[in-house]
Amino acid sequence: MKEVKKETGLGLTYKKDENFGEWYSEVVVNSEMIEYYDISGCYILRPWTMAIWETLEAFFDLEIKKMNVKNAYFPLFVTENVLQKEKDHIEGFAPEVAWVTKSGQSDLEIPIAIRPTSETVMYPYFSKWIRGHRDLPLKLNQWCNVVRWEFSHPTPFIRSREFLWQEGHTAFATKEEADKEVLEILELYRRIYEEYLAIPVIKGKKSELEKFAGGFYTTSVEAFIPNTGRGIQGATSHCLGQNFAKMFEIDFENEKGEKAKVWQNSWAYSTRTIGVMVMVHGDDKGLLLPPKVAAVQVIVVPVPYKDADTQAIFAACSSTVQTLQAAGFKAEHDLRENYSPGWKYSHWEMKGVPLRIEIGPKDLANNQVRVVRRDNGVKADIPVANLVEKIKDILISIQENLFNTAKQKRDASIKVVQTWDEFIAALNDKKMILAPWCDEEEVEKDVKTRTKGELGAAKTLCTPFDQPRLPEGTLCFASGKPAKKWTYWGRSY
Repeated sequence: MKEVKKETGLGLTYKKDENFGEWYSEVVVNSEMIEYYDISGCYILRPWTMAIWETLEAFFDLEIKKMNVKNAYFPLFVTENVLQKEKDHIEGFAPEVAWVTKSGQSDLEIPIAIRPTSETVMYPYFSKWIRGHRDLPLKLNQWCNVVRWEFSHPTPFIRSREFLWQEGHTAFATKEEADKEVLEILELYRRIYEEYLAIPVIKGKKSELEKFAGGFYTTSVEAFIPNTGRGIQGATSHCLGQNFAKMFEIDFENEKGEKAKVWQNSWAYSTRTIGVMVMVHGDDKGLLLPPKVAAVQVIVVPVPYKDADTQAIFAACSSTVQTLQAAGFKAEHDLRENYSPGWKYSHWEMKGVPLRIEIGPKDLANNQVRVVRRDNGVKADIPVANLVEKIKDILISIQENLFNTAKQKRDASIKVVQTWDEFIAALNDKKMILAPWCDEEEVEKDVKTRTKGELGAAKTLCTPFDQPRLPEGTLCFASGKPAKKWTYWGRSY
């Protein structure tokens, strides 16, 4: 008799509401998404993670190809003098740049940087490839890794020293074309979060203080984590203006035969998206995956009681999986005999599989299966005859429910304030704060200084494109000067 593992020692030690940081670290490891590595701030992305990344990649890659963006690959290394070309840009990244200084035992004559982002890697070649207006627009993207040697608290997915991302780099003849693309890409980022990851985001523009180093303006999608009261930048789409074109001499001859500088954009989203998903949807049972990105959407578990016809139950599990796979679902069964059904339930709940199907002797007799939803625990018996359509409906319902629940929690965390006292109260209450602002950099710096503390300072998250009405005479919450716009503020990751 095989020993059947019954212990459900799979559970989490920490609760999401009680110790969020420890809960998060535990979930990403126990759900088999991440393994810690022996270099701090670096993590192994396991297949459970890569399946999600590949789903997002397939969607985004197809969409940018419709926009005539082409994929390329540029080297990981960049020389110091090229990296230094755009002063504001490198100042923004300098503390995080990792350097290669040796080869074997000998020192390199010139140290080589590892890309923290690829503007300076690519743009010398844009200048070579772009000569006349017929060479424009030039639209390139690369799927790659970048290295930012952060020394602040590393967190899997959210802040790591190496991460995967896509970075798009485009050049246009006119500002209008560049502006248009910035927003088209931002809309794709919104879709990644809202349609795939079931996370509500706010589209907006970054302040001058928070924009991309060396850029003209930055737009972003901003998510919010109600448990920690922190905003998180979800993805960014930057208009670089003509700044890099000046530094790297990216000139072209326009239709009138005059020399002009190109307008450029750069845009990126990274594996951080997956961390946001864990934080927003995960619960005290572990991970909770939206069906659209789950590596396994349906897990089928046999529940053989004593003296039951185990083979018949196993066969029913196999045929259920085949039916679902043939209909395009990502379905698997867990036929391991040395684990009890209860152990398996906990295991797949921890891994966040959206839907479980249980098949026991009674189900076999009634030609039905029992389904259990991961998001709300609701159970239902469904006839094998309409398995496919029912499963389809349930998965759509789970995806919608995850988004609606997340949106409800996010919306409940938004606080509109008018005064400094209200602002501080809302900040201490872990809110995402919408406040009237005079749009002055000094005032923003002052808010940072005045809110410094153990939990970190408050800063602007974004000025939403969707602006509420600003009544005449509204004053800035921080300076008392006339307000120019509504802006989201808060602590952030």
